[in-house]
Amino acid sequence: MNKPVIVVPIGDPAGIGPEIVVKALASAEVANAARVVVVGDRNIVQRALSITGVHLTVSVINEPAEGSFALGNLNLIALDNIDMARFQTGVVSGMCGKAAYEYIAKSVELALGRKADAVATTPINKESLKAGGVPFIGHTEIFGKLTGVDDPLTMFETRGLRVFFLSRHVSLRKACDLVTKERIVDYVKRSLSVLKKLGVTAGTMAIAGLNPHSGEHGLFGDEEVNEVFPAVRELREAGYDVAGPIGADSVFHLALKGVYNSVLSLYHDQGHIATKTLDFDRTISITGGMPILRTSVDHGTAFDIAGKNIASEVSMVEAILLAAKYSPGFAGNA
Repeated sequence: MNKPVIVVPIGDPAGIGPEIVVKALASAEVANAARVVVVGDRNIVQRALSITGVHLTVSVINEPAEGSFALGNLNLIALDNIDMARFQTGVVSGMCGKAAYEYIAKSVELALGRKADAVATTPINKESLKAGGVPFIGHTEIFGKLTGVDDPLTMFETRGLRVFFLSRHVSLRKACDLVTKERIVDYVKRSLSVLKKLGVTAGTMAIAGLNPHSGEHGLFGDEEVNEVFPAVRELREAGYDVAGPIGADSVFHLALKGVYNSVLSLYHDQGHIATKTLDFDRTISITGGMPILRTSVDHGTAFDIAGKNIASEVSMVEAILLAAKYSPGFAGNA
C-alpha cells in the first residue's frame, strides 16, 4: 500500500512555518510515514533552507502525482505569491496573510479532489489575514467555508489524550451561555462520529464539568443541573457511551490514564490548558466533521523568533505523523 499523501501549506511566510516545514521534511520518520507535498512560495522555501541549514532538493511540481518522495527531496507546489522586495520577516503583512490563505485553499482543493489524503497545517496570523482582506479569524473557519461545513469540530490529541471543544474563540462569558443541553447533545454525537472515522470505537466519552466540582448539585452554579446532566441522560438513553459531568480538575487525568477515550471540554482554555501543560510541543489539533482530514501544529507564527532558526519542528513532525496515522479513515487513497 502506498504511503498517504499529506499536503502541507507553509503558513504565514513571515512566521516560523517555512522553517519548521523544511526541518520536518529532513526527518526520516516523516519520510517513512508519508508522501509530503508542500504548498508555498519557492523563494520563501529556499530562504527557510538557508536559515535552517537544512539540505533538501526542491522539486517544483504541479500536483502530488508528479512528486519524488525519497528522503532529501522537497516536493513544492509553488504559488509564488510573495514579492520579496516587500517581504519582511516577523511582521504583520496583508501580502503574507493573503498568501497563507491561498496556500490553504490550494491544499484543501487537493484533498477534496482526492489527490491528497490529508492536510497538515502550519501557523497563520489573524492580524495578517485581516490585513490581507481574508474574512476569517483562523484555520477552522477557513476549512469550514472551503469544505462547506458550518461548524467543524476541534479535537486536540497528545499522548493519547483526546479533547473536543464545545466552543472555541468566544469570550468566557459567551462560552458559559453556549453550555446548553441541545449543543452538548449535538457535539457529543458529532464528536463520536469523528472518533469512529479515526478508528476509535471503544471506550466512553467524558463531559467535563463547567463549575468547581461540577457545581455540587447547584451550590456553585446550575449549568450542570439544568444542561449537562439532562444532556448526558438523553445521550445515554439513546445508546451513546458517555459519562459526566466529571470535575474538570480530574477528568483529563482520568482520560490520560485510559478511563475515558476522550473528553468534551466546555470552553476553550479548559482543554487547552490540560493538553498543553501535558505536552505543549506534541499537542496536535485535528479538525473533524469535514469530508477531509486536517491536523495542525497548535502554536502560533512566533514572529519574535522567525528567521532565527530557533523554532522547533517537533509539532510539525507530530502533525504530519498524526495525519498519516488517521488518514485511512477518510476517503482518498491518493
